[in-house]
Amino acid sequence: MHKSSLDKMAWFVEQYLSGYKGVSRQILDLGSYDVNGSYRDFFADSAWHYQGMDMEAGKNVDIVLHNPYAWKEIKSKSMDVLISGQAFEHVEFFWVLIDEMARVLKPGGLICIIAPSRGYEHRYPVDCWRFYPDAFRALARYAGLELLHVETQWDNKGYTVDDSDAWGDTIAVMRRPEKWAFRFKAILALRKLINYLSV
Repeated sequence: MHKSSLDKMAWFVEQYLSGYKGVSRQILDLGSYDVNGSYRDFFADSAWHYQGMDMEAGKNVDIVLHNPYAWKEIKSKSMDVLISGQAFEHVEFFWVLIDEMARVLKPGGLICIIAPSRGYEHRYPVDCWRFYPDAFRALARYAGLELLHVETQWDNKGYTVDDSDAWGDTIAVMRRPEKWAFRFKAILALRKLINYLSV
């Protein structure tokens, strides 16, 4: 986990979760396998329950998914916060994934995604995408989520230790509305059914 990504997640926690210190929060980290660091320490509040989730067992993985696009392991409306950093570029069908992320969020729940806008190929096991702000604006609209913040690190910020500047990370913060419009609920239910049947 490179330094600029860690700094962006720390910013998210300070900006959006500091008011929930000591308040029970269910936090899910998608793509949590600790290759070279993790976000776990940012969620160490004694009232918060952090769980790491990935496709294979390993360090910082509490839940192993059997299908990245149909999370039978996670109940609907069960999570207050869903984070994912340096994983979306490795997801072949990220637009299907965002539906599952939205499904498991409680109304008013938050999503924070950090993904590169540039950088060299790094396959784990695939490397498919790079993300600009418009990508996350479109993704939020697609899933019926409110986009609260999106920003790309276009300029170098002096991350010389691990060359974090090379990734130009984009951070997006989204919220599941308290009440989803009926059409989004229907669309999500239909997508879920199709996805479930295709497994």
